[in-house]
Amino acid sequence: MKNIKSVLGVAAITAIAGTALAASNVSAWGDSDGGRKSYTIEEINNGAIDDQIVFNSISDNPDLNELYFVQGRAADAANIWKADEIEVENGKEYIVRLYVHNNNPRGTEMTAKDVTANVNVPTESGKSITVTGTVSASNSKPAKVWDELVFKSSTNTFHLEYVKGSALIENNGKISGTALSDNLVMGGTTLGYDKLDGQIPGCFQYAAIVTFRVKAVYDYDFSVTKLVRLAGETEWKKQVYAKVGDTVEYKITYKNTSDSLEKDVVLFDKLGSNQTYVPGSTKLYNSNYKDGLTLQSDGLTTSEGINIGDYKANAAAVVTFQVVMKDDNLGCGGDNVLRSWAQGYIGAEPTMKQDYADVLIYKGCPEPEDPVDPVTPEPEPELPSTGASDIAATALGAGSLVTAAGYYLTSRKRF
Repeated sequence: MKNIKSVLGVAAITAIAGTALAASNVSAWGDSDGGRKSYTIEEINNGAIDDQIVFNSISDNPDLNELYFVQGRAADAANIWKADEIEVENGKEYIVRLYVHNNNPRGTEMTAKDVTANVNVPTESGKSITVTGTVSASNSKPAKVWDELVFKSSTNTFHLEYVKGSALIENNGKISGTALSDNLVMGGTTLGYDKLDGQIPGCFQYAAIVTFRVKAVYDYDFSVTKLVRLAGETEWKKQVYAKVGDTVEYKITYKNTSDSLEKDVVLFDKLGSNQTYVPGSTKLYNSNYKDGLTLQSDGLTTSEGINIGDYKANAAAVVTFQVVMKDDNLGCGGDNVLRSWAQGYIGAEPTMKQDYADVLIYKGCPEPEDPVDPVTPEPEPELPSTGASDIAATALGAGSLVTAAGYYLTSRKRF
C-alpha cells in the first residue's frame, strides 16, 4: 500500500486547488447511502478503505475538507474559495469548482469507473439560490456524493445564468485544461485522467478540479407608464388631439413593484418625429420632491437619459416634460399618429420596461386648382363619295391582307 503522504507533496493538483479555503462549513452535503462518512489521511493510510473506492471523504486534506468539495469565488476576486455562501452582485461572474478525488491510495489497482460530474444550477429566481455538485462512479461506495454552495443577495431577487462553454477540467494528466461539455449542468459529463473515458485511479496525483462560470442577474420588477395632455389641461390621457404649434405635456410614471431596493433607475423618452422638446421643462416628483424638482439636465430625450435615483419596494416617481408640435413631414388627408416611447432601465445588465402615448394631428390636403376647360377639336372634313370605285378599293385592300397572311403561313411551313 502506498502511504498517501508520500505523494501529497509532489501533487501538482495542490497548486490547482489554490490558496486557503474560507469556509464556515455550513453548506449541506450528503451521499446516496444516506450519510457521509469521512476519514483522516492517517486512517486511510492504515487501511480504512483498502478494498473500496470512495470519493471526496478526507477531512484533513491540506487544501480543503473534501466533504465541502463544491466551492466558488468571484471571477475577478483573489484566489480565495468559499464553500458556504457567496454574496452576489448584479451582472458579475463567479467561478464554481468541484474537487474530484478517488481517495483509495492504491492507484491504478483501484481505478474508479464511469466517473461523472453533474451540477444543478437552478433556473428559478430568489434571494438565495443553491448550486449542487455531484460526483458519481459505477464502482464507488457510496455511488454518489454531493455538496452545495449557496449564492445569495441581501437586497435583490436574482437568478443564475450558466456561462456556456466555460466548463473545463484540470489535473496532472494529459487532458488538463480540456473543455468539458455543457452537459455538466444538464445531466452530467464524463471525467477521466489521461482522457475523458470515465476512469480515475486512486490517490492524490490523479485528483481533478472541474470549474465553470455562472453570472448573477438581478430580477428587477417595476412598471413604466406614459400619459399625455395638452398644456394647461388637467386630465392625463393615453392620446390627445393637437395642432401644429401646440405645447403638450407628457408624464412618465415609474413604480418599484418588487420587494427589493432598486438602484440607479434611469428613464429615457424616445420622441417621435414632428415633436420638439422644450428645454428646462423636465420635472421630477417623488417622496423627496412632492412639489416637483426642475432638473438641470435635459438628457431625458437624448441617449443619456436621466438617473432618478434609488427606490425602495413599492416606491414610485413621476417625471413630466413638455414638447411643441411641428410639421416636418406630416401627411395630409387624415390623422397623423405621433407615438413616443418612455423607457426605464435598471442595473448593470439593464432590465428595460416601456410604454407609449400618442398625439394625433389632423392635416387637411390643399384644395385642387380649378380645372381648365378642354378644347373641342375641329371635325375632319368628309371625303367625297365615288360610288363603285370605293367598293373596288375596299376589295383590293382585303385581298392584300389575305395575300400577306398566306405568305406568313407558308413561311412557317418551311421551318
